[in-house]
Formats: sequence, C-alpha cells, structure tokens
Amino acid sequence: MNPEDVIIIGSGPAGIATAIQLRRSGIPFLLLEKLRVGGLLLNANLVENYPGFPAGITGPKLVGLFEAQMRRLGVEATFDEVLNLDIVSDRLVVNTSRCVYCPRYLVVATGTKPLPADVPLKVPSRAHARIHRDVYSLKDVCDSQVAIVGAGDAAFDYALNMAKKNTVMLLMRGGETRCLPLLLERAAACDRIVIQHATTVDRIEAVDSGNRLQLVCTHRGENRIISCDHLVYATGREAQLDFLPVGKNAEIEAFVKSGRIFFVGDVTNGLYRQTGIAVGDGLRAAMQIYTEITRAEV
Repeated sequence: MNPEDVIIIGSGPAGIATAIQLRRSGIPFLLLEKLRVGGLLLNANLVENYPGFPAGITGPKLVGLFEAQMRRLGVEATFDEVLNLDIVSDRLVVNTSRCVYCPRYLVVATGTKPLPADVPLKVPSRAHARIHRDVYSLKDVCDSQVAIVGAGDAAFDYALNMAKKNTVMLLMRGGETRCLPLLLERAAACDRIVIQHATTVDRIEAVDSGNRLQLVCTHRGENRIISCDHLVYATGREAQLDFLPVGKNAEIEAFVKSGRIFFVGDVTNGLYRQTGIAVGDGLRAAMQIYTEITRAEV
C-alpha cells in the first residue's frame, strides 16, 4: 500500500489517535491538516476527565504530549487544506489545495466549526481582528479586558483560561448557565471574572483607532455600553463537513457501511465532544482499517 491509500483529514485527538494506531499496525497513511495539530484541544483550560493525569492537564500541554508521541513514532502531519471530497463511481477523490488523492480508506476527523450568525451583521472592518471564535489566538494576550459571549462549558472554560492573565466579562443572553456546576463554581470564585446575565450584544464598534471595541448591548431591556480589548463568541458549534459532496448522502453512507469512510471524534459525536471519546473513535477506526486490509490480503 501507498500512504495515499489511507487518508486522515484532521489532526485533533481523533486524527492523532488514528494515525498513531495505524503506524503501530504498519499501515502507511497520509495525515492532512489545514492549520495546526491539536484542534480545539488547544483552547482547553483544564482537561480533568482524561485518564492518567490525576491533577488534570491543560489542553496545550496535552497536545504537546500527543506531538511528542507522534515524533517518537515518526508520525507527521501534511499541512494542506482539503477543498472537497468527490465520489466518482466507486472511487473516493480528495481534492486539496495542492494535490488530488484517491484513497481506499478515508478517516474524517475534521471536528467542528462555529455556528453561523452569532456575530452582529454589521461589524466595522477595523474590529474584525479583535473578534474571535476561540481563545488559542489570544494565548499571548495579557493585562487586557476580554468579553466572552456564551453560557455553556466552552464559554466558562475560555473565561477561566483567559482570566489567568486578563480580566473577563462573561455575557450571557439568558438568565441561566448551561455549563457544568464545577465550572460555574470556579468562575464565580475568580475575582477576575464578572458574569453578566440577560445581556445581548446588538452592535460592535471600533474605538481608539481600532485598538479597542465598544459593545452596544441590551441588558435586561435597557441599553448598556461595554468596552473591551477582545470579544470571543462561544455560542455553539456544528460538524465541520463543508467539503462533503452535495447530494451524495446515500453514496457516503454506502462507503461508511462498507468500511471505507470513518467519521471520528467531534465531527460525529454531537454533545459528547470529549478528548477521551475522540481518541477511542480514532483507535477503533484504525483497528477496523487494519482488519479490512489484512482480510483483503488473505
């Protein structure tokens, strides 16, 4: 087999686990990644439910350990963006920004993307660089005021992460949180985090030559102005599947049933987006591919 016969799209925990197990099984593969190894795990403030770390571990540190294991095994990511997948007769065709591949097996570990239409429609061009959908891009920011929109686990985890070196205001549209009680307890106990209920961002303005943001909000039915250096939206995500062919759901399902396409990790797990689950998905996919290949060679 050639590496192009088995393609993994995405190098988050699920893609990494798939690659590691395939390497252990002696199956060549190609691991494609658009941006950086680690996926959304890079945003995690503290991972406490991944076995082996009694005190928990930050997302970036866990990604660093994953990368060290990859290096030890000689697993490398090829940085190339997958533009689209096509199905021609009984062939899979993966088109990237640089190449065209026709793999026998495809592992889709592309994770999630932010839900659309959370940000107010009209945003000044000068404000774009200060509006974010994750906090990895803010890892070097300190002594700043950060506003985070959201009420779920991600929003509170982001707040705890950013509050290590900044002051944070959590803006919640409703009156109730949707996060784990443990995260709410920690955020409420942090003097650098202010939780603001019933607050909706209606308009975003750039001030101070674009160096700061002014948020025009509705708070409990009244207008309110909030100033900040950065604004993060953590208001939900959906599967990242833009590259799949339109109108070929039946064909894709047939490839899944025949053991030639595997969806692993956050891209398929809905609310159950956890590192441990993603890793298990990747291991299972790699083992199934190995079984299919060895069975075909008999």
